[in-house]
Amino acid sequence: MLFKQPILVATALTTLAVATPAVMRRTEPASSCSTGPVNCCNSSGTAKDGNIAKELALLGIVVPDINALIGVSCSPITVIGAGGASCSSQTLCCEDNKYNGIVALGCIPVDISL
Repeated sequence: MLFKQPILVATALTTLAVATPAVMRRTEPASSCSTGPVNCCNSSGTAKDGNIAKELALLGIVVPDINALIGVSCSPITVIGAGGASCSSQTLCCEDNKYNGIVALGCIPVDISL
């Protein structure tokens, strides 16, 4: 009787782990960025992240989707391929980049490797 409970718990946890889908961020090819140039951002996160939330508040920006990806300290990458594009941080395609690179909203990670 004592051995049945741990086996049931182990079976339940295994079933739960297998049935739980992993959250994945999609990565798009750079050529699919139709909102402007691909951006190189120093960091990214959501509006729930402490430092990003502080920056958004200082700028008076209200983000409708607090789970949307936001780029921080972004600059455009103008030449993709031919060895001209380099970004040592995160490459993102962002819908709303009208805050002078301080923050960029509605971002999707992109792959600039060829």
